[in-house]
Amino acid sequence: MSVLAATATTVPPESTQQAIGYPSLFLLVLIGALVPVVPTGALVSSAAVVAFHQTAPFALALVFVTASLAAFLGDVTLYWLGRRGMGSKNGSRWLAAIRARAPEDRLAQAQEKLADHGVAVLVLSRMVPAGRLPVMLACLMAKWPMRRFARGNLPACLAWAVTYQLIGILGGSLFKEPWEGVVAAIALTLAISATPSLWRRIRRTMAA
Repeated sequence: MSVLAATATTVPPESTQQAIGYPSLFLLVLIGALVPVVPTGALVSSAAVVAFHQTAPFALALVFVTASLAAFLGDVTLYWLGRRGMGSKNGSRWLAAIRARAPEDRLAQAQEKLADHGVAVLVLSRMVPAGRLPVMLACLMAKWPMRRFARGNLPACLAWAVTYQLIGILGGSLFKEPWEGVVAAIALTLAISATPSLWRRIRRTMAA
């Protein structure tokens, strides 16, 4: 009984986890959208694993709403900052950060696809690792108004949140312990993120 009591006191209840977890998830995804160094996909997948093992109702739905809303607000804010930089003579550090992560070849592809397919490219850009910023820069250079970008970015964020949440649910369903599911979800997310760059290296090697 003493061991069980000690365990109960060391493991925070679900209400405490939710009170801390959802605001933390929102803040981290928001920061990751503004400063693309935080692995937001892995965060959403990990949160989905924890929610999958909880008994509280609507835990997975809250993860979805929190992640998609934070991603949407972060993207819209970054786009607004980028528009301000485009209109400024000296630019801005936010616009410089977007340009630094949008190589010329990928920017050219994004501009071509944006001209051919329009808003649909925004949805795909959120699903492809490292594809968001080149398309966002293409939208900035095409002088898309904020309303048009936001209208296309909303379904993109919803689809992104669903995809990485499904990865977390898969990891949570395969393992009994939440931490095992978190490890599996993070590994799968990182593998998906590394696949495009690995494929580009293989293509360059074959071309050489």
